Amino acid sequence: MSARREKLTSPQTRVALARGNRPVQHLLPLPEPVDTERARRLFGAQRRIAARTVALLSVLLFGMSGVFALFPALGRVRWAELPVSWLLLTVVVYPLLFGLALWHVRSAERAEERDPDGRDADGRDAGGPTARTPGPNGNDG
Repeated sequence: MSARREKLTSPQTRVALARGNRPVQHLLPLPEPVDTERARRLFGAQRRIAARTVALLSVLLFGMSGVFALFPALGRVRWAELPVSWLLLTVVVYPLLFGLALWHVRSAERAEERDPDGRDADGRDAGGPTARTPGPNGNDG
């Protein structure tokens, strides 16, 4: 007589199978035209930030390649039994890449926090073409 076979499944699989194909209960409302325009402006601002980040990344990486091509002695010079070129790549480039990534994320988040009228979430003037300047009696003008 053979042993009875059991079907083993993950707890997540059981939950997913029990849930079935129910429609999504919490649909987000369609954006209004004002929200769509704001989203387009935000997308454009973040695209410009991304272009600057890619340009800086290219300068950094191609610049390091250029330095190594102009100064091939960096591959022969050793410090603590390691080539200086390797030290430059590990000690200089990776912290710069981390800093560039951090700058990019913070810039993109700042762009999201701005109100449609060009002010930060705190109400400070964020600058830029949509920022209002105070009039002669202190009102926005």
